Amino acid sequence: MSEEWVLLDFRPSMFSYRVKIALAEKGISYECREEDLRNKSPLLLEMNPVHKKIPVLIHNGKPICESVNIIQYIDEVCKDKNGLQFLPSDPYEKAQARFWADFIDKKLHVASMKITWHKTKEELEEAEKEMIDCLKLLEQELGDKPYFGGERLGYLDIVLGGFCSWFCAIDLGLGNISIDAECSKLMEWTKRCMERESFSKSLEEPHKLHDFVVQMRERWGLTNKY
Repeated sequence: MSEEWVLLDFRPSMFSYRVKIALAEKGISYECREEDLRNKSPLLLEMNPVHKKIPVLIHNGKPICESVNIIQYIDEVCKDKNGLQFLPSDPYEKAQARFWADFIDKKLHVASMKITWHKTKEELEEAEKEMIDCLKLLEQELGDKPYFGGERLGYLDIVLGGFCSWFCAIDLGLGNISIDAECSKLMEWTKRCMERESFSKSLEEPHKLHDFVVQMRERWGLTNKY
């Protein structure tokens, strides 16, 4: 029996990027359906009636919601695919990976959205400090390893990997900081990940994300210069 995988997606979403990377790393073919978040499809509302958000992965007609949950589902259902296991088998290491994934979603993502949609110079400066503080903690967790998973790509690499092109977009001028200058080791990790086919084919190009944000801010009457 053939497997059917459908991803309900929004192109600029770092959460969708995570799922695409996970699917690519496992070698899973899937159909991608782009959502208009201002006019959500009946399928999205049916598949995710609680949050009504993307991404939603539909596997043989059954929906799985929330990106970190989807990654774990893919890892469990396709554990023998490509010989790659995302989550570590050791319970402590698995708990640590989940802790940092939660940190990324509750701290780093919030800071990055503040940078993207700030309304004043003061808000931008505060958000930039929050983001750099978060990234420095993640840089410490990475240490001297090539990946958060060690010698091989792992769960946390995929969770944070959804932000890779956004890091580059911020360095193109979405803020007044240079992540490359402040967190060079983490940006080396970013570049290492983006050299993988699973990342390069899943992530949007940084300049397109930059232009998307600039255009949206202009549409909403927010300044792009201080």
